[in-house]
Amino acid sequence: MTQHAKSWILKPGAMTLADLRAVWAAPAKLILAAEAYPVIEASAAAVQAIVAKGDAAYGINTGFSLLAKTRIPDEKLEQLQRNLILSHSVGTGELLSDAVVRLIMLMKIGSLARGYSGVRPLIVDTLIALYNAGIMPAIPAKGSVGASGDLAPLSHMTLAMLGVGDVRVNGELMAAPEALAQAGIAPVVLAAKEGLALINGTQVSNALTLHGLFMAERLLEAAMVTGALSLDAAKGSDAPFDARVHAVRGQPGQILAAQMYRQLVANSAIRASHLEGDERVQDPYSLRCQPQVMGACLDLIGNVGRTLLIEANAVTDNPLIFQDGPNGQAEIVSGGNFHAEPVAFAADTLALAIAEIGALAERRIALLIDATLSGLPPFLVRDPGVNSGFMIAHVTAAALASENKSLAHPASVDSLPTSANQEDHVSMATFAGRRLDDMAHNTAVIVGIELLAAAQGIDFHRPLKTSPHLEHVHHQLRQKVPFFDADRFFAPDIEAAKQMVLHGELSSTCKNLFAPLYA
Repeated sequence: MTQHAKSWILKPGAMTLADLRAVWAAPAKLILAAEAYPVIEASAAAVQAIVAKGDAAYGINTGFSLLAKTRIPDEKLEQLQRNLILSHSVGTGELLSDAVVRLIMLMKIGSLARGYSGVRPLIVDTLIALYNAGIMPAIPAKGSVGASGDLAPLSHMTLAMLGVGDVRVNGELMAAPEALAQAGIAPVVLAAKEGLALINGTQVSNALTLHGLFMAERLLEAAMVTGALSLDAAKGSDAPFDARVHAVRGQPGQILAAQMYRQLVANSAIRASHLEGDERVQDPYSLRCQPQVMGACLDLIGNVGRTLLIEANAVTDNPLIFQDGPNGQAEIVSGGNFHAEPVAFAADTLALAIAEIGALAERRIALLIDATLSGLPPFLVRDPGVNSGFMIAHVTAAALASENKSLAHPASVDSLPTSANQEDHVSMATFAGRRLDDMAHNTAVIVGIELLAAAQGIDFHRPLKTSPHLEHVHHQLRQKVPFFDADRFFAPDIEAAKQMVLHGELSSTCKNLFAPLYA
């Protein structure tokens, strides 16, 4: 997409991860590239030609799934498409966030606009109008198995176009007819194939997993910062970050992560204070092996991003219209691009990275509160015994790290046949992507607790200072959370630190340092 002020020109099939991150982070006006309209119109005309010819074509003039042999008369084709949406709107659970819904709508617009789905320009333009008006369809989070498309959640998206059900505007629920009327958007009447094109596809699974990806990126950055801060708090060595160590192994993520750690701890007075005379030979793995673990997470996150970007630009509904059939005629082909196995695998592997980021951070918290390992006061508080300090904050971190282990179990290895065994193998990609949000929030708490613990450790080394990068992070935290001089109500401190992690505040002033992660 090309950015113009607060608007985006969408060129179907050409979105980047930067585009998707921007849409996830904040709304902006969307404009479809003019060259997309002729191919959309040609695809819609091909569907109308098939209807006029009278040949049976799945989803155009037949029923669906095992009802595909049921021929539908022309006068009932509009009713067929409307009934499809109403009957498939069976979602349940909490509503998807506006950030996720924006991604869903953007990717559905991009997919339909590639001209293989047989919808009229009116359908694409109506979706764009809803998007630009900030009318977010109310989409329940649960009810899709990630094959035959995300049928239920995408049906709830389509309800809004019909003027049925609820939507969310500025965070508030309201009836779809009222919202459309206020925005001057006319409800659509679906023509042949259009309902099926709207609800077939992997956009919900992909949006949920993209949401997890973008949160994982923030977690990775934050945990590298807190890990470096913990290293200095524990008076650990930066020798394991030596570029030569990582070059001889050759893993690209590890090499890059080591470079980040070297920059994060550079010019630390705390490190300089124990370069000589330190009796310790080697640090525990949670300090020493950070480049190896976080570098592996970095590589995995990068691989997931590549898969999800391909899917974001893909056409994943069924059947598809191709203009290069026999004798130059349009041809309708039934396939299975709606099967979200690539997304399910991506979500499952991303879950591993999110869990490991938290698991390593939890181990560093345990190290810092253990006076025999860290050399700091027990549980990071003066007058221990009277004060419990970080004792139970670590228990919270351990509980969440353990919970993430269960949540990281792969969803893609499960399959439950649906639609009377016509859909006999499914991906479970929607749940695979949805559970990433819980995991990311768990890990954000763990990393937030590490931030508090590491900053506490740094304070015990005063007047010595850590590196300039890390001093700035310490200062940011202390603007919100004071030094823990005695036991107090701890939960608000943890929440404040968690929000700093989620909002990218730990890396906000050193984005150039982390830029190579996304090269």
